[in-house]
Order: sequence, then C-alpha cells, then structure tokens
Amino acid sequence: MTQDWTDFAQRLAPVDVIDEPVLVKKRSRDFFWFSPILNAQLKRSFGDLVARPTSVEELRHVLSEAYKADVPVTCRGGGTGNYGQAVPLNGGLIVETTGMNRVLEIGNGYVRAEAGALMKDVNAALIAEGWEMVMFPSTQDIATIGGFIAGGSAGIGSVANGPLREAGNIIELKALSVEAEPREHVVRGDDVMQLHHAWGLNGVLTEITLRTVPHRNWIGCMATFDSYRDCYAAGYDLAGVDTIGRKLASSVDARICDYFPRLKGHIRADKHLLVALVPAEDMEPFRTLITKHGGHLDLELTDAEREAKNIPHVFDFAYNHTTLQVLKADRTATYQQCSVKDPADADSVAEIGRALGDDVWQHHEFARFGGEVAAFDLPVIWFKSEERLREIDDIYRAHGFGVYDAHSFHVESGGLHSANYTHLAWKKRLDPKGLLNPGKSRAWDMVKHLSPEEIEAKALEEDQS
Repeated sequence: MTQDWTDFAQRLAPVDVIDEPVLVKKRSRDFFWFSPILNAQLKRSFGDLVARPTSVEELRHVLSEAYKADVPVTCRGGGTGNYGQAVPLNGGLIVETTGMNRVLEIGNGYVRAEAGALMKDVNAALIAEGWEMVMFPSTQDIATIGGFIAGGSAGIGSVANGPLREAGNIIELKALSVEAEPREHVVRGDDVMQLHHAWGLNGVLTEITLRTVPHRNWIGCMATFDSYRDCYAAGYDLAGVDTIGRKLASSVDARICDYFPRLKGHIRADKHLLVALVPAEDMEPFRTLITKHGGHLDLELTDAEREAKNIPHVFDFAYNHTTLQVLKADRTATYQQCSVKDPADADSVAEIGRALGDDVWQHHEFARFGGEVAAFDLPVIWFKSEERLREIDDIYRAHGFGVYDAHSFHVESGGLHSANYTHLAWKKRLDPKGLLNPGKSRAWDMVKHLSPEEIEAKALEEDQS
C-alpha cells in the first residue's frame, strides 16, 4: 500500500516535521561518501519525511504512529557515520533526535544526557564542573551522544580509557521499542552491549549515562620523524607508558600531511607526524620520549595558544578526520580499517607499508583494550577499483592484520563479522515488525519469523559448537 505522507505527517502532530524534498534528502545522508563503493550503492537512497521530536513523549507518539502504519524508521543524530548507518534504505520516516539535547545530570564520575545532545556541549558542561568525557569522536562538534553510542566504537580518549565497549564506560542506556504503545527499556551492565554499536536496529535510544573522568589541562602536541617506523614506535611507546598521561596518540604518513594546509609552516615539511594530547604536568617526560625515538617536537600548544595561531584542534588530524582532510582536496581517496597483529612490532608495520604499495598511505590510532595497547590502521587509499581494494585487504590479512570492512552498510561487516543472534533477539523484542533501519542486517531476514527466545537459542547453539 502506498503511504499518504501528507496524512501521515498530520497524524504526527504536534511533532515538528520536514517534508520539503531537498531538506529530506539532505537528512538522508551521512559520510558514506568516504567509500566510493557505498557512494554508488546509497546515493539514491532517501527518506520520505523527517520527524523532529523534542521529548520522549513526542518520540513515543512518532514511533507509535510508525508502527500502526508499518512505516520504516531510521534514527539520525548528527549524521557523522561512515557506513550509511543513518541512510534509509527503504525510504520511510527519518527521526532526527537533535531536539532531545539536554544534559540531564552531572555527578561524581558520570554524566546523563538525552540522546540528541551534541558531544561538544556535553563535554563543555562537564569541564565546567571539573570533569570530562572518557572519549569523544573527532566529529564532536556535530556528533550526538546517542549517535556515538549507536554507531561509534572508539575515539579521542580510547588510548587511556579503552573503547566504548570497555566495562563501565557505558553505564546505562534507555531506549523505546517500536510498538503500538512503545515501552521504555532500561539496560545496564553487560546488557548495554545489545544496544551499543547496533546502528539503531535494536531500539530507539533516548537517554545515555556514561562514565566520566577528572578534567586535565591537555596540551596539543605534534612531533615529526624521519621514518614512519620511528613515528609509529613513538606512538606505541606513548600509548603503553604509565608515567605519561595521554588522551590521543596518532601516527600519520608524511604524504598525508601534505593535505594539512593549516599546518604548513608549523610542522617540518615531508616528515611523518605524531599527534598527541598530553597533560601539562607530563610534558617533560613526553619530550624525552620523542627525543628517544629520534623525533622533533614541533608544536605544544594550550587551547589559547592554538587559537592564537589559528591552528585546528589536534584531533582534527586523527581518526577519520585524517581521511576527511585528504578528501577535502581529492575525492578519489578512500580508506579502510585494519587491526595490527602485534602492536609492539614496529618493524612489521614498516614491512606491510612496503608491501601495500604507493597507493596506500598508513595512519595508525592507538588505544588500550583491557589495559593492553592496541593499534589499528586507517590508511588513506587511492581508489582504483574494488578489485584493487580487495587485493589490499588480502595483503593485510596475509601479514596477519585484521580487516574491518569500511565499505559495507551491513552491521555484520564491521566489528561483528557474523550474525549476532543475541543482538537480533533484542531487535525482535524492541522492534517486532523490523521497522528500525531495515536492510542494515544481513541476518535479520533469516530469523525475523522466530520469537526472541528462539533467536537467542541460536546464539547458545553457536557458543556450544
């Protein structure tokens, strides 16, 4: 049955809606164009209507009407995802959460906020009270806290505090089901993993409670090196040392630095770059670490000094902002996501760099998983064809590195790698008709006819096999 969108919009009243086609199309996009493969697949996928609730009750009303009319629902925060998480594959209703943006509570070691609150606003409110977020994405100016939980994994701060999935980083999540009478579900402990990084398939997040840490006076640092191996080794050393605080450690190939015009004249030309955030009281041992690895500390700036020099935040040259800096100048670039087999082995990183060829430029991020240092490569790749991209993937795998495909809109293609039946059981409970973000799970169609208990039994069978 063809949906009468004018009638449906009226049924959503008094919730604000957007029906202007140009604006609806704009809100149907995220950063999927980082991938030429996803760009070809998703560039013609658009929603039909946008709803902008400003409260849980308005959101409850929107979801109830969508359920009654069998309307697909895609939730959207700031639209900063890279895999098409916020793109409606089957049209339907886009629910923009940015009107639900209040910071609700700041306490001793935690913050509670509505899902549509901007990360930068949450962090600003925390810093005013002497706290800060354990991590945030490089896109914090436009990313929402709910979007980060639904689609993110790690960020600035993960080198100190682990990824979002590290126990205790996510304290509590609240989410609404999509039913005739949407119910609020409150999850804590291990259960938060059933809503985290699920791309909004498993319920509509309304409220987030995250762990926080005491605020420190962070210094933005940029050091340069003659070889990428030494730059990487310094980043690994910084990530693992316990005598230096750090919130960011990123190593960047010198060729990528050529695409950082606002750093020209501030860092040495044609050198490999280590980007870091270090607390002011630990700068002396940090300088010693850089010298030990043959580097040169080009910049060490407080926020005030950075602003006076008109230099961006250091995290604008980290994570996927690194790729974005290149894409601003040349859209033929793309990237991939790869784990490092042995993060301590800088020689193996240099070796695979040589094996990959001149169309792959390395860029590593360092994090702590369970207290252990991890590294992952977000290389800039000069795209020639999908065949060449998969050849690059195979080179990584042949050297023992993992590949987490950044060129698929299916949730199972990234960190999950395969069907997660526990996730899908939660989806059946909170989204019995499968209206939330349809098409983003390869496995849903295989189990959607089953009960939540039957889907969970498949997870048990998998564990026992």
